[in-house]
Amino acid sequence: MVKRDDSLDLVGLLTVDGQDLAATWVAEVAGSLGGRVGSAELDRELRELYEALVEALRHGAVDAHSERMSEVRALLVEMSRNRARQGFSPSETAVSVFALKRVLEPVLENGSAEAVRAYLQLGRILDGLGLFTIETYTQTRDEIITAQAEQLLELSTPVVRLWDGVIAVPLVGTLDSARTQVVMEKLLQALVDTGSEQAIIDITGVPAVDTQVAQHLLKTIVAARLMGAECTVSGISPQIAQTIVALGIEFEGIVTKASLADALKLALRRSGVDLVAHGSAQR
Repeated sequence: MVKRDDSLDLVGLLTVDGQDLAATWVAEVAGSLGGRVGSAELDRELRELYEALVEALRHGAVDAHSERMSEVRALLVEMSRNRARQGFSPSETAVSVFALKRVLEPVLENGSAEAVRAYLQLGRILDGLGLFTIETYTQTRDEIITAQAEQLLELSTPVVRLWDGVIAVPLVGTLDSARTQVVMEKLLQALVDTGSEQAIIDITGVPAVDTQVAQHLLKTIVAARLMGAECTVSGISPQIAQTIVALGIEFEGIVTKASLADALKLALRRSGVDLVAHGSAQR
């Protein structure tokens, strides 16, 4: 455990007369980041971090998780989040902390036993701060990945207005429970926003469905009916049809069509639109 007197020794280690250790630290980190962070931004980040670290040690901070290290951790959170958004790796992020150990290595050359002990104690604190940096970085990256996945999910589930009173959800790719839940939410909201009474769920581009996905689709259709809309499913492939039969899922009472075009024709007739054939059909 670091004692009060030892923490003062650590302050002395970081405040050597005639040396700008913070500037040396900035230069060390800048080299490892390859100039991908602006010099002014990096200088500001690390000098603020350096001053906060010295102040925390001056007030008797004993480890990385000490209450007196709260400002240091807050600055590290900001830095880690910035690095994660800028696309740096965890090691490139943590090096901003660990590099300070290399800056202080000269004290080991012909240094006193007290200086060596202070260096080792400070090293343990910096190790803890470095691990905290990696944890914060990882959490931020997870948040970014989750947000991007949600955005992709939204983009991959568009609701298209085909005609006045007719909307469609053309689905492509693998369906899972999360995506079918998004389909339900977006379809029902679109019914409200557009006042449509006809909805088409087209699964031509869906390679397979399982029991949960089929159940979600059924719930979506029932929910649309409760809102006064008729729902048609189009594009059921032979493989999906066989799967539905094998699973014993009842589609009784649900209108299905072979293609989106057929489903649209039905929706337009339901809406009272007269369809007139052109071309060879009139000859």
